[in-house]
Amino acid sequence: MTGLTRFLNSALVALTALAACSPTLNWREVRPDGTPLAFLMPCKPDKAQKTVPMAGQPAELMLLSCDAGGATFAVAVADVKDASKTAVALAQWQSVALANIKAGVAPPAVLLKLPGLASGAALIKATGQRPNGEAVSMHAAYFAQGAKVFQVAVYADNISMDAADTFFSGLKFE
Repeated sequence: MTGLTRFLNSALVALTALAACSPTLNWREVRPDGTPLAFLMPCKPDKAQKTVPMAGQPAELMLLSCDAGGATFAVAVADVKDASKTAVALAQWQSVALANIKAGVAPPAVLLKLPGLASGAALIKATGQRPNGEAVSMHAAYFAQGAKVFQVAVYADNISMDAADTFFSGLKFE
């Protein structure tokens, strides 16, 4: 083996080791402004805000999202200003999310218990299509605290159950 070959092999081994040290999912705790919610996000989230119609009135929606490991992880929160409207807002939100991926009939929800939230969350798992026609899976939880409504979702071609479990099990109210 020549010196150059030995050097290139050593460099390749070093680069492979370096790549192994850089995790695809780099979990960190995130807290949306103005809420007692804390959760784990696998990458540094981008933040966006916009006004959207919810339960018959405009609501300010804050979205934290990032892409990692072939999936989009998103947490959204909106204040509907009246706690009596949260059930309607959550049902509409779930319906819109399912329609956006052309999922058809709403699948049955599973109760997801969240530390600090008495009522828990409705977790749904659905498959559908992206706007470009490619297949997509969605796992999304919907819940409310006071007049604030939340959606926590993962979208991917094939959702990693380990990543989804870490994402949803990291949700807590403090």
